Amino acid sequence: MATELVPPRLSGTDLVRVGLAGLRARPLRVVLSALGIAIGIAAMVAVVGISSSSREDLNRQLDSLGTNLLTAGPGKNLFGEDVHLPIESLAMVGRIQPVTSVSATGLVKNVSVYRTDKIPAGQTGGIQVIAAKVDLLPTVSGAMADGVFLNAATEKYPAVVLGAQAAGHLGVAPGRPVYLGKQWFTVVGILQPAPLAPELDNSAIVGWPIAQQVFDFDGFPTNLYARADDDQVAAVQKVLAATANPEAPNEVDVSRPSDALAAQEAADATLNALLLGLGAVALLVGGVGVANTMVISVLERRGEIGLRRSLGATRGQIRSQFLAEALLLSTLGGLGGAVIGSLVTIGYAFSQGWPAVVPPWALAGGIGATLLIGSLAGLYPAVRASRLSPTEALATP
Repeated sequence: MATELVPPRLSGTDLVRVGLAGLRARPLRVVLSALGIAIGIAAMVAVVGISSSSREDLNRQLDSLGTNLLTAGPGKNLFGEDVHLPIESLAMVGRIQPVTSVSATGLVKNVSVYRTDKIPAGQTGGIQVIAAKVDLLPTVSGAMADGVFLNAATEKYPAVVLGAQAAGHLGVAPGRPVYLGKQWFTVVGILQPAPLAPELDNSAIVGWPIAQQVFDFDGFPTNLYARADDDQVAAVQKVLAATANPEAPNEVDVSRPSDALAAQEAADATLNALLLGLGAVALLVGGVGVANTMVISVLERRGEIGLRRSLGATRGQIRSQFLAEALLLSTLGGLGGAVIGSLVTIGYAFSQGWPAVVPPWALAGGIGATLLIGSLAGLYPAVRASRLSPTEALATP
């Protein structure tokens, strides 16, 4: 009785060796095809990594600045007219039990800031003058870039602190005079940018008493800044308007500056989605390149396929060989793209002073996407190669 011969199965190691042999025979074509995959994966990893690094930097900023700051300002009445907060609002808000600190600023109207008294009146640079309480800086988690902030002594004299943008526009340093209204003020300090109080950046800040004395400041606060216990922020936010202006709480605008920063980060997600889409397109183009390479490889290696078939290779072994080549080619591109994307993320984060964050799921997802692309791109060429009969393949010149 004749015994049916069963062809041996290729082991995983044999498949890898056969696949690598096919790739080594055409190195330039392999590099170009893998590069298409690498560009797509690098784009996707870089977008996710840079977005994650930016988000981590934002979280660190919020942790250092605090998310428990609330602000209150005057809104409009029922007739759309501007209103103001009561002068007593600062003290009333300070009596809310969970509030740990409170401060205020007030807009000084009809006063412009100039570097010298020789500057034309219209060239103000948009710098506003505001009066501030001496405890403003710690309340808003501000910091000085140079000099000192106002204190109990200097708030009574013609001393001014400039916001970061205002100082850059005027081009002055602490110790130099600037012209406010019709009087010289000495710059005693320059603020660093204030993320939670951006209105300070383009302002010239003077003391509350000197503003009332020199500029006839009416004393009405324009912005109240209140720090609350972390677990009581929502509760304080609900009562802040009614406390600041009990007679007309609807005329008070209450906000949480950290929410604005978080909203800005969320808005950036739209751009990230667009960039991810571009990365996906690049990945698709890379997959087409792999498919094209494998189809051409099948056409060029018909003689090899026929020889292997005549020596006993089965259709499944031929199919597995070409599928393994496609997977190895895609994996090469995926690993290269993951490395390039990580390096781009690290380099960009370093240039921005951010912590570099490359989520492991982005790397795993990118490599997984390459395996999927490789499988799909190599499936048709592999099936086509396996369907060639030995005689047909060998007969092809």
